[in-house]
Amino acid sequence: MKIRKVLLVIGIITSISGLIFHLQGQSIVGPESSFMYSNPDWVTFGIQIVIMGIIIVAIGFGINFIKKD
Repeated sequence: MKIRKVLLVIGIITSISGLIFHLQGQSIVGPESSFMYSNPDWVTFGIQIVIMGIIIVAIGFGINFIKKD
């Protein structure tokens, strides 16, 4: 049960970070002096990080279903 909570927290934090990176790459969030600001590479990196966070959250939920069976 403890590993499930850890995975959920890590996945949520990762997803939020990826969303922030994505928005910085699109020039929506963040200071203009940031190296991520208005950088198309970070738009792609942000999406990939969000997907990884969602996968981690899914694994956390999947562990719960596997343990019940």
